[in-house]
Amino acid sequence: MHASETRATAYTTIGGDVVHELEIKRSRFITYLRRVDTEEQARELIAELRATYHDARHHCSAFIVGADRGVQRSNDDGEPSGTAGAPMLEALSRRVSHGTDADLSDVVAVVVRYFGGVLLGAGGLVRAYSESVSTALDAATFVRRQRMRLYDVATDLDVAPRLENDLRTQQHRVLGTDYSPTASGLIRPVVRVAVPDEPAAAEALITQLATHSAGAAEATQTGTEWVDL
Repeated sequence: MHASETRATAYTTIGGDVVHELEIKRSRFITYLRRVDTEEQARELIAELRATYHDARHHCSAFIVGADRGVQRSNDDGEPSGTAGAPMLEALSRRVSHGTDADLSDVVAVVVRYFGGVLLGAGGLVRAYSESVSTALDAATFVRRQRMRLYDVATDLDVAPRLENDLRTQQHRVLGTDYSPTASGLIRPVVRVAVPDEPAAAEALITQLATHSAGAAEATQTGTEWVDL
């Protein structure tokens, strides 16, 4: 989903892959968590684990994709309806990893089950699959993502180093400075800056540029981008 198509300005995802195993009444529940950008990537992990654990009885899955969490899917993969995929999805969707809001997204969970010979019943399965994902999430690291406005700030050669330092001091994200010569051969540095995609943050940047550069800095918005904080 493109930044302009979503109302969310920030959300949380996981920082890397997690593998966690539980044994419940002799059944093995092997949980994989992976960060994904698309539904296609989520389904690729499911297919990968089906091939890797081809002898397992079940490969149940759930995933949430998009800043607004607009794509949510789950699959019981042969377990009684509603006993695997749904509780897995609930464990993902209700996870609070930043502040007080549940906003986890861009994550897929796959639980591979090797049946141990003991029937768990519907309630037991719900608890087992929910616990499998929840305990895997307990072992995960989390990353805050924020939608940022990108600006190219063109300035004079002697102003650029001080300007870059001032921007960092004011907690703006400086993505780098381009010292490439212009078409005329002159070097006019361009400082690339990212600020939260909110009017107040953009206004603060423009005000700071006017104050600290004495008119020597010119800001041009170049788009928006999701940035890991």
